[in-house]
Amino acid sequence: MNRFIKSGFFLLLTLLQISCKEKETKKVTTTKPNVIVVITDDQGYGDLGHTGNPIIKTPTIDQFSKQAVNLTNYHVGTTCAPTRAGLLTGRNCNRNGVWHTIMGASMLNKEEVTLANVLQNKGYNTAMFGKWHLGDNHPFLPEDRGFQEAFYHSGGGVGQTPDYWKNDYFDDTYMRNGVPEKKEGYCTDIWFDEAIQFIENKKNEPFFCYLSLNAPHGPYNVPEEYYNIYKDETSIIEAQKRFYGMITNVDDNFKKLLKKLETLGIADNTIVVFTTDNGTAKGYKQDPKTKEYHGYNAGMKGTKGSEYDGGHRVPFIIRWPNGGLSGGKSLDQLVAHVDVLPTFVSLLGEEYVSHKTMDGADMSNYLLGEIQEAPKRYLVTDTQRVNWPVKGKNSCVMDDEWRLIRGTELYNIKQDPGQENNLATQYPDKVAEMNAFYDEWWADVIKETKYSTIELGVDDEEVLTCHDARTVDYYPPWNQQLIREGKPMKPASFSVNFVEGGKYKFYLRRWPKESGLALGAATKDGVKPTLYTEEVIDGKAMKFKKAYLKIGNHLIETSVDNEKTAAVLEMEVPKGKTSLLAYFDMENGILSNAFYVDVEKIK
Repeated sequence: MNRFIKSGFFLLLTLLQISCKEKETKKVTTTKPNVIVVITDDQGYGDLGHTGNPIIKTPTIDQFSKQAVNLTNYHVGTTCAPTRAGLLTGRNCNRNGVWHTIMGASMLNKEEVTLANVLQNKGYNTAMFGKWHLGDNHPFLPEDRGFQEAFYHSGGGVGQTPDYWKNDYFDDTYMRNGVPEKKEGYCTDIWFDEAIQFIENKKNEPFFCYLSLNAPHGPYNVPEEYYNIYKDETSIIEAQKRFYGMITNVDDNFKKLLKKLETLGIADNTIVVFTTDNGTAKGYKQDPKTKEYHGYNAGMKGTKGSEYDGGHRVPFIIRWPNGGLSGGKSLDQLVAHVDVLPTFVSLLGEEYVSHKTMDGADMSNYLLGEIQEAPKRYLVTDTQRVNWPVKGKNSCVMDDEWRLIRGTELYNIKQDPGQENNLATQYPDKVAEMNAFYDEWWADVIKETKYSTIELGVDDEEVLTCHDARTVDYYPPWNQQLIREGKPMKPASFSVNFVEGGKYKFYLRRWPKESGLALGAATKDGVKPTLYTEEVIDGKAMKFKKAYLKIGNHLIETSVDNEKTAAVLEMEVPKGKTSLLAYFDMENGILSNAFYVDVEKIK
């Protein structure tokens, strides 16, 4: 039976049984439900009022949890991009090319099918707003991956290296389907306003709105009025006051979104999800001076990036009145981000058969209460953050009750949620069983692991940034503060595919084109910190004497004029996959990668 109709009958029968004296019962529609997913960045399970935080103010989300179904044993990746990749594809990050947030390992493999692809093919209008973080070049952009409308910042956060120069959360320039557009206002407000406008425009047709926020990811910049809510709170450190203020701003915007659904009359037939992408980044921190911990972590061990539960157990709240997902119920069995695609497709009454191995499963029966226990299974999450995935690195094998950490530590999560008592020696058979699963799983995963390849020649002009260079044993300058520091970067190549052969111009830059800065220029545009915004440093000068471009085995060079904005080289390039290396020889003899490379197809 169609999943949507089935769930509608389930709800109707239940209402008739328990509410036979009511004069009216809620009408169940057979119209396809809309879908809205709101996912925040770096907000942990403990960064909400209803999960026990005594300080933070999130009244809307807290009330929403009472109207919805709460998954209290829901798990994701331990950092931003791996979670988003898994949520959209149903596949573990080590399979789909997104096992890191930088180094060319945050680009979703071209062959992956996203939830947006699936729903667009089923007649849904699709849009995303906010943080993408799955690639800043073709074929990885959101408009390439099933989203008909996309308005977003570049990189993994506002102010990162690929982002528009000098973006800082306020009055920034973002990309609308790849075209820069300046907006006035605070970024979180803008993302919600754009989403609400899309919803209003598509209210009479089924839509999928992916509202992927960068808040409360650093830099911790927040409107002053939101900092002021926490300014006199003595139990948290200064950065946490801004962090909490960013979350309260999300809560206020979430209230606007829910109110708009009510006003439009589509709230009952819209699936709304609130979730986050990893454990808290700032909500539970040690004061470097006193060594005391401040904030709240719901009794868990670990924070963002950790293989312990505090790094990957996050809230997942889902409401759909017409489908029976309401009432504040809590479900405590294991569910994960990779379950979202197959579960949602089923909830919507659609079918999708993947041609790739799916790590996620259809959990719709469990959500709808049609079964009381979800199927028993193991799942894996890990923290790689390296050039190439390493077996066993920061791994966690999970089932409903147990956690196996790095293959050697075993915890009963129901009896010991803080993961303090390692039971590995007491349950060697369980350790062996979970390790055997992991070994088999890894052998299957690593066969699929591969680097993603940037496509050049799709647009007339394209930009490569050092954020995505394939470094091996060091991190590239991944944010604009690091660019401003003026430290040389050891040369590293890009994996590229020229979709058209021909002559190309390459502009090797230290500063991005939109800055207008010369290669050898310093900047005096730094901004002093305030109580509610972080410092921006001045940019130090670097001096260059030669520029080099190597594509495949072909190397060319040119002398550098430090008064110009770029060193320009031309090369005849054949069609196909290759490597691209662009770097400078500085006046002091040190080599440095070009931080930005503009690629222009000569017609």
